[in-house]
Amino acid sequence: MLDVDGVLTNNYLTYSDDGQEHKAFYTRDGHGMVLLQKSNVDIAIITGRKSQLVAHRMRDLKVKHVHQGVPDKLPTFLKLVDELGLNLEQIAYIGDDIIDLPILKRVGLSVTPQDGDTEVKSRVDYTSPFNGGQGCVREVCEIIMRSQDTWQQHMDFYLRDLD
Repeated sequence: MLDVDGVLTNNYLTYSDDGQEHKAFYTRDGHGMVLLQKSNVDIAIITGRKSQLVAHRMRDLKVKHVHQGVPDKLPTFLKLVDELGLNLEQIAYIGDDIIDLPILKRVGLSVTPQDGDTEVKSRVDYTSPFNGGQGCVREVCEIIMRSQDTWQQHMDFYLRDLD
């Protein structure tokens, strides 16, 4: 599970003259999410902001659990955990700001990007060497797949016919 702004994006919001919001998503983060889902791991987004851009990107990545406009993330998180029948220890969460702390302190693996808030960095299990929107999500996807022995199947697919 993860936040969006500052995790899947670089934490900058830009607006055009007509008020349209713009965000940039790192394609390798997206590919990591696709591979993780192919490894039978569900992905969920819980974000405080609401954006059509996020809805479009999550649809592209086939993420089923998308919760936007959630200023207090914990109740949504706990409801989702219950709906999915998970134990908190089974969950990894990536968050970058203090709004994510109520979730980060409850999960089995708590992660923040390198440019995460100082308060968050002092309270998580792991700080990625990658910034938000620049590979942090991809790294965590790979860590999960390697720990579940599913990474090699993806490597085998991409390396086929090279030997």
